[in-house]
Amino acid sequence: MDVISTCNLTKFYGNTRGIEGLSLSVSAGAVYGFLGPNGSGKTTTIRCLLGMLKPTSGDATVLGRRVTLHDSDVRRRIGYVPGEVRLYERETGHWHLDYVAGFRGGRGALTDQLLERLAFDPTRKVKELSKGNKQKLALILGMAHDPELLILDEPTSGLDPLNQEEVHRVLEERIAAGRTVFLSSHMLSEVERVCGRVGIVRSGRLVAEENVRDLLGRRLRHVAVTFAEPTSPSFLADLPGVDGVVAHNEFSLAARTRGDVVDRVVKRMAERSIVDLTIQPAGLEEVFLEFYREEVLTADVGDGTGGVAVAGGGGVGGSPPAREERT
Repeated sequence: MDVISTCNLTKFYGNTRGIEGLSLSVSAGAVYGFLGPNGSGKTTTIRCLLGMLKPTSGDATVLGRRVTLHDSDVRRRIGYVPGEVRLYERETGHWHLDYVAGFRGGRGALTDQLLERLAFDPTRKVKELSKGNKQKLALILGMAHDPELLILDEPTSGLDPLNQEEVHRVLEERIAAGRTVFLSSHMLSEVERVCGRVGIVRSGRLVAEENVRDLLGRRLRHVAVTFAEPTSPSFLADLPGVDGVVAHNEFSLAARTRGDVVDRVVKRMAERSIVDLTIQPAGLEEVFLEFYREEVLTADVGDGTGGVAVAGGGGVGGSPPAREERT
């Protein structure tokens, strides 16, 4: 059974395209990563799936029911954590939990566990909270009722590494319990850990779908090395999976690697004395732009577009109503 299914889903804001012709499916128990640069249509897609926006055309079904603007029964079975958290500044965490519980028919089964695991103090008012603590509250509100479907938009944004790790553990437990996850994220490490399959969207169109293992096989890294002796770019340029080798000076080289070739590159560099070395993963946006450049160019030539809108956020459960944004 498909928990999420869209067919030619399209949303325009006047003459501006949010998404167009988007067709995808997510089966029960799957963890689907939804990736793309800012303004690509990720948030618009999520809002259409949640019934927060009415599509211009096309269809979407969630949990076996066609999405409408007023289906509260389905919404009780979904947990949503938005990319931009909006809460009532003068109210406490306890107030938010009680407020949302009123819509759901009771306090969520995971509430106390999540409060403890995320070390969140619900007695404090939202205006007193840091960005990270506001994100914790959004996560607790979204997951406390142990929903069948979790729709997460940058769920660990603003969290420190320890809390990111705890959120990932919670997600892994819910996935093991058979829950379905639709995750929008810019973090390749998060996608790698949680997701099984990803869809890549650009300018409102789904340009590719891949298994995460295949996506990671395309991983890009930037290497910068300084040797103790003069070294020519040719020292690294002949290695498979290495390109763009340039010399910053007679001792320092920079290069880009593709795929699982770091061990080979490090072994080559170790043939000489190294003064300094940095290896940094490329951003997820760069990964997919590099490896889908041909598809992107073809799409832009075909439809005469290529413009990118500004990304926006969304609300949580009992959040103040958000203005419709073009994302």
